[in-house]
Amino acid sequence: MLQIVFVLDNPALLTDVLEAWNSAGVKGITIIESTGVQRVRSRASTHDAPLMLGLSRLLRTDQVGHNTLLAVVEDMAFVEKVKEATEAVVGDLAGPHTGILFAVPVAAVWGLPKQPPAEA
Repeated sequence: MLQIVFVLDNPALLTDVLEAWNSAGVKGITIIESTGVQRVRSRASTHDAPLMLGLSRLLRTDQVGHNTLLAVVEDMAFVEKVKEATEAVVGDLAGPHTGILFAVPVAAVWGLPKQPPAEA
C-alpha cells in the first residue's frame, strides 16, 4: 500500500483534480488547506512584518496557498494512473506552479474504502 500526497499549487483546479482522481478509482481522498514557507515569507514582506512575530497573524487569512490531497492506494501502478489523471488537469508536474506529487509506503491501514484493481 502507498499513500499519495499531492500539494496542488492552484486551488482553482481542486474540483477538477478530485474528479480526475475519482475517475481513476481513488476513494477516500482527504483535503487539507495548506501553505508553503515561500508564500508565508511573501505575505510577510508584503505586510512588512517580521516572519516569526507575524506568523500566526499571517496564517489567519481567507487566502489559501495550496490544497494538499491525501489518499491510500494499493500499488505503484495505481499511483502512476493517479499521476496521469493529475497531469491531465494541472499539466506536466515538471512545470512550474503545478504542484508536487509523491507516494510513500504505508505499513498498515485500517478503515480504508475498497479500491478497484488498477488497470494494466
